[in-house]
Amino acid sequence: MTRLSVNINKVALIRNSRDLGLPDIVQFAKDCEAYGAEGITVHPRPDERHIRYQDVYDLKDIVTTELNVEGNPTERFLEVVLETRPHQATLVPDSPDQLTSDHGWDTIKHHDYLKNVISQLHTEGIRVSIFVDANIEMIDAAKETGTDCIELYTEPYASQYGLNHHNAVAPYVEAAERAQEVGLIVNAGHDLNLKNLEFFKKSLPQLDEVSIGHALITDALYYGLENTVQMYKRLLK
Repeated sequence: MTRLSVNINKVALIRNSRDLGLPDIVQFAKDCEAYGAEGITVHPRPDERHIRYQDVYDLKDIVTTELNVEGNPTERFLEVVLETRPHQATLVPDSPDQLTSDHGWDTIKHHDYLKNVISQLHTEGIRVSIFVDANIEMIDAAKETGTDCIELYTEPYASQYGLNHHNAVAPYVEAAERAQEVGLIVNAGHDLNLKNLEFFKKSLPQLDEVSIGHALITDALYYGLENTVQMYKRLLK
């Protein structure tokens, strides 16, 4: 079964709107795991507008499944990741002013940079994933950086799913097959939800993990957290 990693950034965004420490990020992560999530994802950004760097330190002590810390490998980001040594670091090429991630790495152009960063992370025993578009050329180049995994950027799939879901998923099927051929673990994330997740999972049997935040947290407002986590997990069986 494909593993579900819950991105809790939006929970931190609510917490940061008041100075009360609520919702409690650590307790929320514990509850997600208790309800069946196989991982917790956080994406600290330089302005700390949702997840703060301190949250990574706090979560490292309590997450018993998999802590996945994603972000642009700036000096500060790498300092935190190398000190906390999460189970997985996902490298994302987002700029400080981006509202959300909107493209994968050019793994050809940034080959040397990525290879150096990945080498540093591997020294501390951290598994590395690179955020990429569903592009064979980028996946082949990703393999040459030494990364362990790729995370397929799925917003294009989600935006086209309602028009023609077979066409929408086709590039991802090809990308996942190629990644498997070259020995890369396949993760995916961005705008996956209760409507489009099951078809994506069935189309990509290689899929090891999905990271879902915005949609899952939104659904939890209606259905409750425990029920929502279980709804997503059922779609990944």
